Formats: sequence, C-alpha cells, structure tokens
Amino acid sequence: MSMPYYVSPEQIIADKAEFARKGIARGRSVIVASASDAIYFVADNPSRALHKIGEIYDRIGFAAVGRYNEFENLRVAGVRLADTRGYSYDRADVTVRTIANAYAQTLGSIFIEAAKPFEVEIAVAQVGATPDQDQLYRISFDGSVHDQAGFICMGGDSETVGTHMEENWKIGASAQDTLQAAVNALYPEAKPDITSLEVAVLGRKGDGRRFSRCSAELITELLS
Repeated sequence: MSMPYYVSPEQIIADKAEFARKGIARGRSVIVASASDAIYFVADNPSRALHKIGEIYDRIGFAAVGRYNEFENLRVAGVRLADTRGYSYDRADVTVRTIANAYAQTLGSIFIEAAKPFEVEIAVAQVGATPDQDQLYRISFDGSVHDQAGFICMGGDSETVGTHMEENWKIGASAQDTLQAAVNALYPEAKPDITSLEVAVLGRKGDGRRFSRCSAELITELLS
C-alpha cells in the first residue's frame, strides 16, 4: 500500500507565489506617476488591441501587468462595482480605496482557494487637486495592498525601472519630465518606438470623467 503524498501548506503557498511572480515578470513594465497636471500611466505595450491601461470611474484609472484575460476580467468587475455604487448612493462615494479593497479580497481568495493563482499585478489611482492628494494603490497577486506615494512600477524588471524613476524623477514634475523619465526607465538602452507606447492620463482639471488616452502625436510632442 502506497503512502499518501503530503505537501505542507507553507510549501503550497510558496510554490503558488513563485509561479505568479514568474508569470508577472515575463510581462512588460508599466509605470504610474503623479505629475503636476495629471496622473500619467505609461506602459510598454506593442499591442494596439489589448490595453494594459483603462478607466474605472470619473477620477479613477487602472493599470495592470500579467495575463491579459485575467486582469481584463478584474477591470470589468471594478467598472461594474463603481457604476453600481455610484448609482445606488452618489458618484462622490466611489473611491479608489473601495476599488482597491475589492480587488484585494478577490485576488486573496483566488490565491488561497484556487489551484492556480492569477498571474497579475494591478495599480489603481485616483487623481486629486494636487499631486500630494493623489491616491495610488498597488495590489499584488496574493491580495496584498500597497499604498504608494508618487509612482508605481510593475512587471518586467520593476526594481531597475523603479530605481531609475527614484533617481531621475520627483513627484509633481511637469508632463514632459514625467513622460521622459518613464520612457527612459522603460527603454534604458534603446530609443523607444512610439507605436509601442501606451500612455493615458487622469487630468486634474475639469468636471466628470478625467481619463483620456494620449495619441502618438501628443506623445511625440511631449518627448521632443
């Protein structure tokens, strides 16, 4: 009679975490940064059809790395949650903290209960009147939430990208300086192809929706 195969819970959790980290690291990096005029989302993404960056609500944006089908399902769920809360109560009651907590609960449950964890890392951000009032949250594959000030780097070689941003950028910098620093961090050894850049902003001014995507012409103008 064969003995049952036993794996400790600690080993199962460690294996799941390693699996998710490897999947996320294979993706290309994304940067979210608070500039003087807006929050900028900058992604290395050659695909024109599959977006890493999206809108959740009036002043709330979304960015992710990892498996597209997994984080796109999460983005859609976040939009539905925001719409439902805004319709049931008030649009001002929809906050990025609510969205981040919902994502954390969902990813945490999947990580513990499912055989395969989601290979995703998510950033959600809410623009404020000034850079100091911006709210940026990074949610990991295991449901842990990190409240970060200034900028977020995810995917690929995020440590190197983050170090470059720390050394060459500061919170509240101009649009040109922010985009240039992000592009230099994403492409440290080569001139970027504008068509492989996905850039969007959450503007500080205006009423209602603040999210907009940057055209190739605007990106070229800012980088020049």
